[in-house]
Amino acid sequence: QIQLLESGGDSVRPGGSLTLSCAASVRTISGKCVGWLRQAPGKEPEGVARLTGLDQPEYSASVQGRFSISRDVAKNTLYLQMNQLDVDDTATYYCAVRESGPACFVPNVPSFKRRGQGTQVTVSS
Repeated sequence: QIQLLESGGDSVRPGGSLTLSCAASVRTISGKCVGWLRQAPGKEPEGVARLTGLDQPEYSASVQGRFSISRDVAKNTLYLQMNQLDVDDTATYYCAVRESGPACFVPNVPSFKRRGQGTQVTVSS
């Protein structure tokens, strides 16, 4: 089964940028529906971005225009470029891969079967 390892989380000031990476191993993420979700303390997990198997992106309203999802098939790695970060973006971020089950839409990303261990993003002044 596919294994996922996120990295790139950090503490930044409002307005800053970060790029999260998700390295996949054992199996390829090429052609699969993949996504990012986040969970803040005391809140439900929230899907923030996804790519279809044909690399069509979709974003949640809360990150539209600020975040960008992409994948590098050669490196078997998924990315999330985050710009104009706000304190409300503070959360643990997870990458996820859909292997079966819910359709490939952003609200369903938290239900994808495969998920990494997460990386912490903290935005504060």
